[in-house]
Amino acid sequence: MRFGVSILALSAGVSIGFSAGISAGTAWGQAAGEFELGTIVLEAGAKEAGEGKDVEVTAEDLNRIQPADLQDLFKGEPTVQVGSSIPMSQKVYVNGVEETNLAVTVDGSRQNNKIFHHNATTLIDPALLKSVRVAPGVAPADAGPGAMAGSIAYETRDVGDMLSEGDDFGGFLSSSYESNGNIFTNAASVFGRQGGFEALGYLKYATGGDREDGGGNDILASGTDLLSGLVKLAYEAESGHRIELSYERVNDDDARPYRGNLSVITAGRPVPATRRYDLDRQNVVLSYSTTQPSEFWNPTARIAYSVTDLATIDYPNALVNETTYGMTDSLNGEISNQFSLGSGTVDVGLDFYEDSARIDYRSLDTPAWNYETGEAARNIGLFVQARFDLSERARVSFGGRHDWHRFEGVDGSTSDSSGFSGNLSGEYDLSQAVTLAAGYSHVWAGPTLAENYIANPGWTYPAEGLRSMEADNIYVALGAELGAWSLRAKLFQTEIENARTPSYGGGADLYSDVETRGYELSVGYSWGAGFARLAFADIDTEINDQPADSDLGRYLTTPIGQILSLAVAHEFAGTGLRVGGDAQVVFSEVSYDPYSGTAGQPLDGYEVVNAFLEYQPRGMENVTIRGEVNNLFDAEYVSRATYGQEFGTVVPLNEPGRSFKIEARVSF
Repeated sequence: MRFGVSILALSAGVSIGFSAGISAGTAWGQAAGEFELGTIVLEAGAKEAGEGKDVEVTAEDLNRIQPADLQDLFKGEPTVQVGSSIPMSQKVYVNGVEETNLAVTVDGSRQNNKIFHHNATTLIDPALLKSVRVAPGVAPADAGPGAMAGSIAYETRDVGDMLSEGDDFGGFLSSSYESNGNIFTNAASVFGRQGGFEALGYLKYATGGDREDGGGNDILASGTDLLSGLVKLAYEAESGHRIELSYERVNDDDARPYRGNLSVITAGRPVPATRRYDLDRQNVVLSYSTTQPSEFWNPTARIAYSVTDLATIDYPNALVNETTYGMTDSLNGEISNQFSLGSGTVDVGLDFYEDSARIDYRSLDTPAWNYETGEAARNIGLFVQARFDLSERARVSFGGRHDWHRFEGVDGSTSDSSGFSGNLSGEYDLSQAVTLAAGYSHVWAGPTLAENYIANPGWTYPAEGLRSMEADNIYVALGAELGAWSLRAKLFQTEIENARTPSYGGGADLYSDVETRGYELSVGYSWGAGFARLAFADIDTEINDQPADSDLGRYLTTPIGQILSLAVAHEFAGTGLRVGGDAQVVFSEVSYDPYSGTAGQPLDGYEVVNAFLEYQPRGMENVTIRGEVNNLFDAEYVSRATYGQEFGTVVPLNEPGRSFKIEARVSF
């Protein structure tokens, strides 16, 4: 680590003061559960200032960002990096840790998406989202099993988010055009409520050709062919009992680079330049809750099913003639209740999942090579999480969970394991303006499933079973609200032991240890009609006590280094005009090649700037026109979290060059 001290001395992280208007309020008198300086929250379209913002450290309003993909969604948060310029191969890294080591949910439904290392882990359309909640490192026990390095909770929009008070029906139509790639996007939604019943439907289709990087070069197989949709039905009785059924689906189907997360490998076996990737993710959730809880009755019951299907189809040619189908799925659920106990709450519950990961390989030339195989796992967990105000100045959260896990290998063998996870976080107001926070967690998880595309039907497993995975997370944070100014600082560290790293030829029983540590600093200033934020993060990542690389780091970590982000926005009162922009500065970094044991290709630094202008004509508040210039200065660069930059034989995927986007939206 470049500053050569341990986490206990001075290591790690920073928490961004990431709100659409950074709060100038005092820290005293916060409600229980708000001591989350380590939590990142992005929320869409609050109807009033502060509505729905349950923590002080928030991210940019989704309605202002208008994200097209995960890179857009997290571009203002330097501790959350997203690799790849093609959405179907984007992966999220939180504090340097890849998202499969976090508890990831969509509307509370567990995501089991480790399907192929060349494509995305969780393909999602940000246009569907109401909020994204990221708990980096230390996560509460009720975040779910497997929160080794925190949690990510995506939540889609409800009818209540779309309709204003007193309205019972509405909808919108939107259409956009983006110059780089000639991308056309059309979306429509209708929603309504009547007599306790609610319904929402949303559909979006985006299509376009290959994009160009900042040097004017085509980005290989970077076309757009995305279809997404959301349906929600709900009934809420006058007594407050609420039942909701949601169905969400995202599909990306187009020609992609043969290895979808990179352009070309100049060595190794010859392969075609492209093949078809058909990636499809579905999520179904049935839930019960109450909108009129009592002191001892505030239940949640949920049953959910998530599934991701991938077909890689090689066009018949002299090199390859095959199709491969992979599927990962999760049947999962939760039953819990929240008890209100004077100065705080206690959540008690049970959750479960039944996951599987299967592959079906078909060679059209040599049928004898065909095979179908996979692994599966079951888990039941009991959890409790308490959140209390100890005094006007002090707040605390603590909890634990115990999980029972059963693993089933490709050969049908099974093994059982169990373990305990615990967490403790606290916050203390040093003054009316300054708050100190700290947290620690120890997390246990049973053996993880191998990705589908490397599963080998010939694998054997140890008689005692695969190793369980354990992690330790720690952070210390300091925040200050000084009038219109907001200051944040955070140190963090994550250590993961026995992260499973199987390979097709190497076997099922392989492991690595991972460590990430860093710090983050931010300053924000808000005025009546706008804000500005500046944030800096420095993150070091290691695998088995060596600097991390993106190849051995698959499903684990990747080099991050130093990143600076800037965001600014201003609304001209009475004109319907809003302007803003953001910038990311990524500093050059020395890389490591684990195969030579020496320095790899340098990770080049870059600067990218984006700007937008949004206008609502007077007297036509239901019409919004938005213009964007993305990559304003036409920089030619590779996103820091994109695979393969360390290796001389890999041509990584460049990011798109300058692009102009125009969008019109009509609400009714």
